[in-house]
Amino acid sequence: MQPFELSLTAAAQQIRERTLSPVELVDSVLSRIGDTEPRLQAYVTVTAEQARESALQAEQDLAAGRNKGPLQGIPVGLKDLIDTAGVATTASSKVRAGHRAEADSTVASRLFSAGSVLVGKTHTHEFAYGLTTPQTRNAWNGERVAGGSSGGSAVAVAAGEATFALGTDTGGSIRVPAALNGVVGLKPTYGLVPRHGVTSLSWSLDHVGPITRTVEDAALVLSVLAGHDSRDPACLPGAPTDYRLTAPQDLRGLRVGVPSNYYFDHVDPDVESVVRQAIAQLATLGAELVDVEIPMTRYIQATQWGLMVPEASAYHEQTLRSVPELYAGDVRILLEAGELMPAGDYLRAQRARTLMRQAWAEMLDTVDLVAAPTVPTTAAEAGQETHTWSDGTVEAVSDSYVRLSAPANITGVPSLTVPVGEDRKGLPIGMQLLGRPLGEDVLFRAGHAYEQSGPPRPLAPLG
Repeated sequence: MQPFELSLTAAAQQIRERTLSPVELVDSVLSRIGDTEPRLQAYVTVTAEQARESALQAEQDLAAGRNKGPLQGIPVGLKDLIDTAGVATTASSKVRAGHRAEADSTVASRLFSAGSVLVGKTHTHEFAYGLTTPQTRNAWNGERVAGGSSGGSAVAVAAGEATFALGTDTGGSIRVPAALNGVVGLKPTYGLVPRHGVTSLSWSLDHVGPITRTVEDAALVLSVLAGHDSRDPACLPGAPTDYRLTAPQDLRGLRVGVPSNYYFDHVDPDVESVVRQAIAQLATLGAELVDVEIPMTRYIQATQWGLMVPEASAYHEQTLRSVPELYAGDVRILLEAGELMPAGDYLRAQRARTLMRQAWAEMLDTVDLVAAPTVPTTAAEAGQETHTWSDGTVEAVSDSYVRLSAPANITGVPSLTVPVGEDRKGLPIGMQLLGRPLGEDVLFRAGHAYEQSGPPRPLAPLG
């Protein structure tokens, strides 16, 4: 096995045991980027020279006994919305071409303090306003979409171009590409991870979280990212939590909610079959399956768009007027449409969110987590605009991808996607685990137990 193929946990162990050096690991990942990037286009910028310098520093620190923890010397890709001092943060847009921040974002600063090595900035759908990341190719099939908006981050992790990565999630933008590329993605509880220094799409829906190869890796990264920062007004108070998994996970006594509505409506048969098999495996591991009804489903789409669209347009108000021609057509249309939305609609969406949060809290009182598909279909063909369901209903690809992920953004509950199999075309399928606010430890427990019950997952075959 080449170093670039290692999970974060495995790489950290080898570095700790001195059987692998940070320099060897970073060189392996950079070589992998050189081999695969012309095909995948996961990165906006590759910071090779900086990465080698950081890897050498990590090696020297370890030799001198300066141990910073399991992320020390580990290569990371950061979504191109996340500021890093001196490196361009373009949001994959001509509007921000050449923009360089003077300081690191909070999450970047925490990773670098823990010894992580930046290997590059990963592509996003422009300003994170989309679910396909059109410039990036799916790691499993180059004719398919990567998913978005954190498509570059998910593809980089799936292909071995980064040991882990960070993405952002406003309506599914971590979990959708993670599911479509066969990796793990976490949208944490709203406010758990600070967003200072991260370009916003929608203030009240935005989250930052990890994309990794294993659930154990995601727990390691969240342990570094989580914690209060007063510069993010929405950031939750309190000390950071250690989420690291230190023992085999037992699911006895865990109540897993299985939706009787919404999450299995208009879902591809392969996706439904594979996810239901994965849920059955949770029961085999000791969990109790409980039927649950998802509340207020008729309001989900309207609430998601009613919140996101006007907030995004408010953020882009100045540049939309000064340089509208620099936006891609799909994003510009959405931003212009947001300026036409009445204030009353936005207020009604806020009220619906409050009621939805209350209803979800009542539902989650009856179970420890909910298990469901992450997305209703696997990766669409590049350029495909719609999906036609068996009953003749036609749905936009982006609408289908956001449909099952949006409830966690609206309510702020944590959501973890875990790869659980493939469809008949060999494309990855993800299972989504949704928990109570600040219930990430429960999601990690269930996801890790499922993961450990099967064989290790290899990197994407780059088909």
